[in-house]
Amino acid sequence: MTPVPPAQESVPPPTATYRLQLQPGFPFSAAEAAVPYLAALGVSHLHLSPVLEAVPGSTHGYDVTDHDRVRAELGGEEGLRSLSRTARAHGMGLVLDVVPNHMAVPVPQRLNRALWEVLRDGPASRFAHWFDIDWAAGGGRVLLPVLGGRLADELPALRVDGGELRYHEHAFPLRPGTGHLPLPELLAAQHYRLAWWRLARTELNYRRFFTIAELIAVRVEEPDVFAATHGTVLRLLREGVADGLRVDHPDGLADPAGYLRRLDEATGGRWTVVEKILCGPERLPEDFSCAGTTGYDALRHIDGVFTDPAGAARVAEIYRDFTGVADDLGGRWTQTAHRAARQVVGHDLAAEVERLGRTADRICAADPALADHAPWALRAAIRELLVRLPVYRPYPDSERAAPMLAEAATGARRAFTVPEEAHAVDVVRDLALRRPAGGAAARADVADFATRFAQVASALHAKAEEDTAFYRYVPLLAPAEVGGTPGSPGVTPEGFHAFCARLLRDWPYTGTVLSTHDTKRSAEVRARLAVLTELPERWRELLDQLTEVAPAPPDRQIGYVAWQSALGLADPDPRRLVPAVLKAAREAKLRTSWTEPDEDYERALTEFVERGPCGAGRPLLARFTERTAGYARANSLGAAALHLTMPGVPDLYQGTESAYAALVDPDNRRPPRMHPQVLAELDAGRAPRDAAEEKLLLTATALRLRRRRPEWFGAAGDHRPLTADGPAATHCLAFCRAGAVITAVTRLPALLERAGGWRGTRLELPPGTWRDLLTGRELADKAALEELFADLPVALLCRDGVVADAVGPLGSAR
Repeated sequence: MTPVPPAQESVPPPTATYRLQLQPGFPFSAAEAAVPYLAALGVSHLHLSPVLEAVPGSTHGYDVTDHDRVRAELGGEEGLRSLSRTARAHGMGLVLDVVPNHMAVPVPQRLNRALWEVLRDGPASRFAHWFDIDWAAGGGRVLLPVLGGRLADELPALRVDGGELRYHEHAFPLRPGTGHLPLPELLAAQHYRLAWWRLARTELNYRRFFTIAELIAVRVEEPDVFAATHGTVLRLLREGVADGLRVDHPDGLADPAGYLRRLDEATGGRWTVVEKILCGPERLPEDFSCAGTTGYDALRHIDGVFTDPAGAARVAEIYRDFTGVADDLGGRWTQTAHRAARQVVGHDLAAEVERLGRTADRICAADPALADHAPWALRAAIRELLVRLPVYRPYPDSERAAPMLAEAATGARRAFTVPEEAHAVDVVRDLALRRPAGGAAARADVADFATRFAQVASALHAKAEEDTAFYRYVPLLAPAEVGGTPGSPGVTPEGFHAFCARLLRDWPYTGTVLSTHDTKRSAEVRARLAVLTELPERWRELLDQLTEVAPAPPDRQIGYVAWQSALGLADPDPRRLVPAVLKAAREAKLRTSWTEPDEDYERALTEFVERGPCGAGRPLLARFTERTAGYARANSLGAAALHLTMPGVPDLYQGTESAYAALVDPDNRRPPRMHPQVLAELDAGRAPRDAAEEKLLLTATALRLRRRRPEWFGAAGDHRPLTADGPAATHCLAFCRAGAVITAVTRLPALLERAGGWRGTRLELPPGTWRDLLTGRELADKAALEELFADLPVALLCRDGVVADAVGPLGSAR
């Protein structure tokens, strides 16, 4: 039995984490050099992207190849230990990103030793049970969709060399005793089948990450697989190199709750958050043994507070009028999301649906009560149920699962022309709920079906919404983020406070985020775009003006995306904007795609972005940006203030402590720009010169306060909403933590200004004297909001002058 690390009681949760995206261009040594600055900023832990061995050159590290080694390109284990020592010397710890769901199918394949042995030895390999391979479906062989064309056309590129089968940069092991065979016989004798890459869609017989064949799923539910794939990380925890964990994509696992229980036991209860995406009112399962989510649910609630619902609806009308797009191809959210789900489940996930169908066939054949369900009907029922699930994954044992699947089944039955054949929907629904059927063998298949149905559901939701519908329904790009609700993006202050109360009650140490390595647009970009919901008519006028001066885009829908993306970036650079807009077009899969690129269309799109948003339209965009800069500043600072002081543990993405405008990856994965000199100058007494420095001041003040007074922001630090009184009361959102610190922010600033400003609106403070840590201003009783927000659109108040070792008021030294 592997000894576990010290119990959670001796390792307190972080007060704030700072995400560093490690890559060969930003290794452990670069992170180590940043430690003094990050310690001065006030974070308690560095949150590192995956540190285990990955595909060479990987800029993210989620394509793990070896769980036994820390990645050499980053500096190896000694580099990680050195980073840890330096962090600890500055009072900080490390949080590691764990990838339990999948490993890379690397090039060359020998880089994944476990997979290499499976390819060589087949089902008899000691590692065969590591990977989720349906050997029966492949006739005892695993399909490898790596060929650029059909096998007959690629034969000349295949050769045996050095005891390996080579294909361009690929290398595959040979089954023992087959190296002497002629090539056709040699290929047929292997435990794998090399195939045209297009066959992955329908013929793939291993589970993968979403639709990425280069990432093969790992069966971490097996105890020995868990031990082998987590041994290094657990050792690093045990030896004090790291303190906590972030778990990637738990929805892909066979048993997420069981995995988290095992992980919790193995770590001694260390602080762990999970990348579980919650949709709408969905709650994190109560049986998840973790501190909470990575924070996309918080992102949605924070962004929503700064979005005007009525204005968002008007922006959507302007978008439909400007683009003329059909309802189900981007015009209306519900129709667009449903069509995207149908496309993905019928095309991209065809192999996964077929595997579910084969299992359902066996179950029905083994149980006379389920006989005579046609294979086509079962597969149709599977698809119809999957596309109607409102969440990433149903959990069969949860209270919500049965009514959710019952509702989905009602709609699914209507898809059948013959009502009697719609009974297949009830069969599939019961199997998804793991309801008994037949004997022991059938029960095993039922359990397998329920597990795989849930796994496919999460892949479908991610690919259909995140990677398709979010790029088709584009009236307002800001809410098109993981866990977002583009069809209804606004959140009321009451809704925000209710969310905070739930977090404090159920998950007080959950993660919260505003920007991540996966957000399609950084918080700064989203804050700027949220302003459009307050100024929809000015946005319409701007679009008309831009259309007059710029060349026509290849289609108006992608042109709309390009204009709004350029506005969000504020200073559109074609080197950054062109790749982001091309990616948006390919993900939307309307005129071009990753697998079916239309080179003429993409060439025209590139030319449009260069000559339009980055050319003739740039002066108009700059003028609009300048005129709305004050509103964007209020949104940006307000979102940061809420994020840094609401319940939960804030995770800051690299560089976001100051102004950080980034689009989708790879733009958001550039090595970070940090600001140690500016922070030192603010500490020395210099006043902030712009909104970027104001954000740095706010961030450092809040983080240092959290570090000095963690009890104010933890489980015991209650969250009490404060209400303003006066004609502009709805434009102030405020709350008090632990009776000791107050956060107040301005919301919907453009509408506030249009209505005449604060006009005597006051915020009633709890008894006592309060001092704003950002400005030094003292207030008591009913604070006039004109005074409270005279210098900044946000305030951070401490009772009776209690202060932390924070940056002084607007730079004045303490």
